[in-house]
Amino acid sequence: METALRNDGADVREPTREALQSEFLTIGEMARGFSVSLRALRFYEDRGLLKPHRIGTQRLYGARERFRLRMILKGKSLGFTLTEIRALIGARAPDGEQAAEFEDALGPNQVLNQISHLERQRDQIERAIADLRATHEKMSRHAA
Repeated sequence: METALRNDGADVREPTREALQSEFLTIGEMARGFSVSLRALRFYEDRGLLKPHRIGTQRLYGARERFRLRMILKGKSLGFTLTEIRALIGARAPDGEQAAEFEDALGPNQVLNQISHLERQRDQIERAIADLRATHEKMSRHAA
């Protein structure tokens, strides 16, 4: 650790570049570790969902950002929007503790509403598939 002086003259321990890099992941390591693109990480940062530590232009992701990315990816897998995910990431579990998992931040009504939303989406997709199959069948008859 390097020692620096604050404006008030007090000694402050600032992490060295080597210490930061051992505790943090680079953007490439983060992308590979979570199977996401560099573009996705930058997008989440632009949207305020991730706030990596910066050394110049280098982004370094600590435990907090890794936790937040796990929550983002889980929320996306459950069909939530980024706006909804942003609100839920900072939410507290029913016991008042920081939510350890994405689902811990959800209330019963949110779960039921999301199930309903996903069922409506599934119904729309099934109708679209049926329409396209019928169109393909019609095309196949006319081509023969």
